[in-house]
Formats: sequence, C-alpha cells, structure tokens
Amino acid sequence: MMISGWKDFVTSCRKSRKLVALIVAIALLLDNMLLTTVVPIIPEFLYDIEHPGSPLSVSLDDVTTTTPSPSPHCPCLEKNEFKISENNTNINLTMARELRHNDLVRESFPVGVMFASKAVVQLLTNIFIGPLTHRIGYGVPMFIGFVILFISTIIFAFGHSYGVLFMARALQGVGSSCSSVSGMGMLAERYPDDKERGNAMAFALGGLAFGVLIGPPFGGFMYQFFGKTAPFLLLALLALLDGGLQLMVLQPGFTRTENAAPSLKQLLTDKYILIAAGAITFANLGIAMLESSLPIWMADTMQAQRWEQGVAFLPASISYLIGTNIFGPLGHAMGRWKAACTGLIGIGVCLMLIPMASKLEHLIIPNAGLGFAIGMVDSSMMPELGFLVDIRHAAVYGSVYAIGDTAFCLGYAVGPAFSGLLVNAIGLEWMLVIIALTTFAYAPLLMMLRSPPRNEDNTSLLTDSRDTHIRYLTYKSHDNE
Repeated sequence: MMISGWKDFVTSCRKSRKLVALIVAIALLLDNMLLTTVVPIIPEFLYDIEHPGSPLSVSLDDVTTTTPSPSPHCPCLEKNEFKISENNTNINLTMARELRHNDLVRESFPVGVMFASKAVVQLLTNIFIGPLTHRIGYGVPMFIGFVILFISTIIFAFGHSYGVLFMARALQGVGSSCSSVSGMGMLAERYPDDKERGNAMAFALGGLAFGVLIGPPFGGFMYQFFGKTAPFLLLALLALLDGGLQLMVLQPGFTRTENAAPSLKQLLTDKYILIAAGAITFANLGIAMLESSLPIWMADTMQAQRWEQGVAFLPASISYLIGTNIFGPLGHAMGRWKAACTGLIGIGVCLMLIPMASKLEHLIIPNAGLGFAIGMVDSSMMPELGFLVDIRHAAVYGSVYAIGDTAFCLGYAVGPAFSGLLVNAIGLEWMLVIIALTTFAYAPLLMMLRSPPRNEDNTSLLTDSRDTHIRYLTYKSHDNE
C-alpha cells in the first residue's frame, strides 16, 4: 500500500509543470550561487598566496609599525628620537599602502580573466547544446549540467593555485550551458501560453536571483570564519540533492523534437532576436565588470573586510529578485520592450552613481537600483525570445535559448576580461561611465520590438490562437496543480 502510494506521488510529480519550473529554478540557483560565492573569496585568496607575509586580513598598521631599538637614555634627545621614530613609521605605512594599492590594481586583470573564463566557455558550449537538445531532448543535458557543476564545486573546494581554480571556473561554464539552455527550453515547451511562459521564466530567474543574492555574503562569511573549503563543500551537498530531484521527476532520457527546428544561422540573422539578446548582454555587462573590480576597489578605497565585500552585492541581488517577479507578468501587460528599455536607462544611471560611494552604506541605493533594473530587462527579454521564435520561426526553443544564454554570457565574458585593463588604464569611475553611456545608446533600439512582424509563410508557427490554446490545454490536463 505504501509502495503504491509512493508511486502515485512520484507519477503526479512528474506531470506537474510547477515542479519542473521549481527544478529549473533550483538548478539556476545553485549555478549562480557558485558563480558569486567566489567573488569575495578568490581575489583575496590569490592575493594572500602571492603575499604570504602581508595578507589582506592583516592591517598594514600591524605590519609596518616597528619598535625603536633600545639606546642609552638621554633626556635632551628623547623628544627628537620620538619624532624621528614617528616620521619613519608614517613613511613606512605610506609606502606599504602604496605597494598594496599597486598590487591590488595589478591583480584586477588575472582575477578578471579567471571570472570571464566561465562565461567564455559557456558561450562556446551553447553553440552545441542548443542543437543537441533538438536531437535528444532537454532532460539528459540538464542532468549532465548537474554532474559538471558538482565536479567544479569540488575542485574549487580543494584547489590552491591559480591554474586549478581557473580550470574549475572554466569547467563550470560547460555545466552552466547545459543547465541554462535546457532549463529555459524546457519551460518554453511546457508553457506554450505566452503570459504563463513569462511568469514561469520569471520564477526560474528568481532562482537565479536568489543564488546571486546569497552567494557573495555566504562566500564572504564562510571564508572569514571557516576557511575556503567549507562553502564549496556545502554547495556540493546541495548539488547532490538537486541531482536526486532531477532523477526522480525529470527521468532524464532521450527524446526527439517532432517539429523542424530553426537553425542557428536562421535565428542569428533575425534582427529582432538579436535586439532582444543584445539587451540581455548590455543589461548584465556592468554588473559583470563590478564582480571582479568592486571587491578590489572596496579593499583599496574603503579598507573593506571580506564580509563587507560580499554584502556589497546584497542590495542588487534582493532587488533583482523583486524585479524579475514583478516584471514577469507586468512586462507582458505593459509591453516587454518598454520594460526592457526603462531597465537599460536605469542601469546606466545606477552605474554612474556607484563610484561616488566612500563607504559601504553609500553603495546600497545604486546597487539596489542596478539589480532591479537588470531584473526588468532579463524577465522581459527571456520570454520575448520564445515569443519571437513562435511567431517568426518554429516552436522549438533549444537554439533560441542558446542565443539568449550566450547573450547573458557575453556580458560576463567581456565584462571581467576587460574590467581589469580598463581599471588600470582609466580607473573604475570612467569605466562605469563608459558602460552607462553604452546602455543609454542601446535602449532606443528596443522600440523595434514594439510590434515585430510575423512570418505568415511558415505553417509551423503558432499564429493560430486556436492551435495555441489546444497546446496549452494539452499541457494543462497533465498538470497536477
């Protein structure tokens, strides 16, 4: 009786679209939690490896302050000796601060390259994962993404050199590609109704946002009090639980798409798809640059501690979570192009405000505004990509979400890779001003998505509202909601 009840429960779970959306959200949560947990850990960890005698956690006052050697007591010289000793200490402290500043600025480049490696590898992997999902379905690539994420997390836990950590970061890109492309394609397929698809994707992006939300403070706190290994081992355990859930509900297996899938070339030559994807790139470019440069800038200008470097991203993550959940349904109602256009303008304004901060509290408002605005763009343009494929190509989603994920990755590849060079050349302030002006310039292009033309010649399109409704009811009837 108990076994029969368990089988019925599992069967009902496998038919639930909401549970599928939850699994996709968890996969994105863990992936992005690993992505951001390293942000407050890696820069300081690498600096301490290169400077074992003067780690960032040790105050320069403790390193440079010296005690004068004992000498015969002479009241007439006592006052002068004290002044000389004080002057020498001040000179040593100034020199030490200058050296640390130069070392931190130089470190921006290798840290940026490491952070960018994940996005570069993910971008290249997307080329293969999108078409692969057309041939074998979404379940197997999704599970492969979990396996690779687990391996990458273990390498992060026990890696103690730049090369090993670089490999772990790059390997994560392969797993992220599998999870993101398969997850979004799965949701687009299970939710054919455009409005419900937007809500489901907003929910999944909420998982992404929550991972970004808790990653930096989690990493900073665990690193400061428990060391580098502990946060990654805990993440590996959570990944194992996610893998078990995928095996139970998704039952990874090979399935083939019946509809003729549009080729990557067809999608990449569609200017409307490119405009939507470009909005995702420019929306995430600024925050990607900040991930590798802001912790180092805070350590240099604010003498921020580890936990402060992690907490600095907290307002952006909270507001991103709020923004995605608000503009999932609201973007459909008001027009997704309007929501994304407004979001890009908000991103530019907030980026220009960040360098004005002189202490941690000053970063709260601009970072919160930045996260909210990015949420507006992502939650509007991700479902818009599915809608554009529906009306202009065929209802097969692997390749278009490979393009969407590539657009996301492009921001995170270009951002960290160039942030170190730009910070060295023109400083953080001018770097963010340039990115802000770029987002302002791109925003008006979204007006082209106000009423994209349908491809009436393609008989496989979901242009007939009756066909759309039938597909919607088919999924709805299998959903145990």
